[in-house]
Amino acid sequence: MLEIGRSADLATCQALRRAVFIEEQGVTEADEIDGRDGEAIHLLAVRDGRAVGTARLLVSGAVGKIGRVCVLREARGLGIGAALIRAAVAELAALDGVTEARLGAQTHALGFYARLGFVAEGPEFLDAGIPHRMMVRVLRAM
Repeated sequence: MLEIGRSADLATCQALRRAVFIEEQGVTEADEIDGRDGEAIHLLAVRDGRAVGTARLLVSGAVGKIGRVCVLREARGLGIGAALIRAAVAELAALDGVTEARLGAQTHALGFYARLGFVAEGPEFLDAGIPHRMMVRVLRAM
C-alpha cells in the first residue's frame, strides 16, 4: 500500500535524496543541500511501511516549484514517481494564490512529466551537471 503526504521528517526526506542524487547520480553535496529545506513543504511516499520517495515544494507568489523528486531505485516502475507528482500538484493547487506549478526536469524524464500535464519551455540547461528543461503546468486561471 502506498501513502503520500506532507512530512515533517526532514531527516528521512534528506536520506532519500542523498541515496538517489548524491550516491546514485553523483550530484555533489553542495548542489543537493541548498539551505532551502526549512522553507519548503516536503512530501514523503511510504510503501508498505517503508519510505521510498520524496518531493519538495517551494512557493514564491503565484508559482509553486516542485523539486528534489526522487524514488529509491528498488521502488521504481511502480508508479510512485507519478503519484508523488500528482500529490505535489494537488498540494500546490490547494494553496491560495498559486496558479502554476514549475519544475526542472532531467531531459530523460521530459515524457514522464508531459504525461502528467507539464509542458516544456525554454532552452536546455545544466543543473548539477545534468541536462534539464523547465516545465510548467497551469493549475488554475489567473
